[in-house]
Amino acid sequence: MLLRLRVSLPDRPGSLGQVARTLGVVGADIVQVVVLERVGGRAVDDFAVVWPAAAPVDRVLAGLAVIPGVRVDGAWRTTELPDPSAREVAIVGQIAANPAYGLSTLVDAAPGVCAADWAAVLSVPRDWASVGGLAPDVLCASLRAPEVPQIPDIAPLRPRAMSAGGGTHLAVAPFHRGGLVLAVARGRADGDGDGEPGLYPPPFHRSEVDRLAQFVDAVAVVLGDRLTDVTRVAA
Repeated sequence: MLLRLRVSLPDRPGSLGQVARTLGVVGADIVQVVVLERVGGRAVDDFAVVWPAAAPVDRVLAGLAVIPGVRVDGAWRTTELPDPSAREVAIVGQIAANPAYGLSTLVDAAPGVCAADWAAVLSVPRDWASVGGLAPDVLCASLRAPEVPQIPDIAPLRPRAMSAGGGTHLAVAPFHRGGLVLAVARGRADGDGDGEPGLYPPPFHRSEVDRLAQFVDAVAVVLGDRLTDVTRVAA
């Protein structure tokens, strides 16, 4: 299986190599490393590794835990390797070629782009925060999305990361048209987490939220007034 590990480590020569060697010793094959931040003498990196499906994930975590100064902030399954640029460009191109199915294409592709479990386009009324207790309308959702997503208060609409109940983490980015928002989430649709020993998806990092917002902005430019039309139909 393809496993992602979010690792916080000292930002000094040799630390990354030590983590890589340890992953190799426990049997993990590194296929990608994504740098999320370098701040205050520490680094946060996402490692994508191939890991035997029958082997306990705890073995990886135990191996990393003995490295001085290293902390594992998350471990979760993924199906794709996020490409920092080419994949989003290809998806926007697909949407431009067939805009009538633009939102469907977006929610199907977004989990792979964002290392998430599911995605949904939501319609959030202007008075949603003041009314309370109502779920936003789901206009389009990926396969693993819950029927009624548990979305915390996201007003005012702006790109942000947040957490819902049961260990589910979300990132949202508005289209800036008609109250439409793209939400992506890590964690099982029923809110109970991945349900596998050793797996605990981390919150979305600010760099991931920024990337999501840029992706949504590009899609909004391509779809233009179609987004307003979708909102009118939903209403």
